[in-house]
Amino acid sequence: EVQLVESGGGLVQPGGSLRLSCAASGFTFSVYDMKWVRQAPGKGLEWVSTIRSGLTTYYADSVKGRFTISRDNAKNTLYLQMNSLKTEDTAVYYCALLVSGTRGQGTQVTVSS
Repeated sequence: EVQLVESGGGLVQPGGSLRLSCAASGFTFSVYDMKWVRQAPGKGLEWVSTIRSGLTTYYADSVKGRFTISRDNAKNTLYLQMNSLKTEDTAVYYCALLVSGTRGQGTQVTVSS
């Protein structure tokens, strides 16, 4: 059974940083492309970033230059380093398999002064 468990969210001031983690199990993590998506209050899911199994990365324009996606295949863990956070980054963040969209329960990120 595929399991994805996100952690690392919280309350941070504008300009601050957070590092999200996603622990994966139930599948061969290293061979799958992964992504982060987010959902802001009252809005639909928004794609944030993708990392291929070969480590190529892609970013939404809204986070490019501020967020960094990475993975540690030895630990079956996906990461999202978020710097220079803005109030508009407030959302529930989910990690997901690119191929199926299967995602975890999410972690709340709130950017507020």
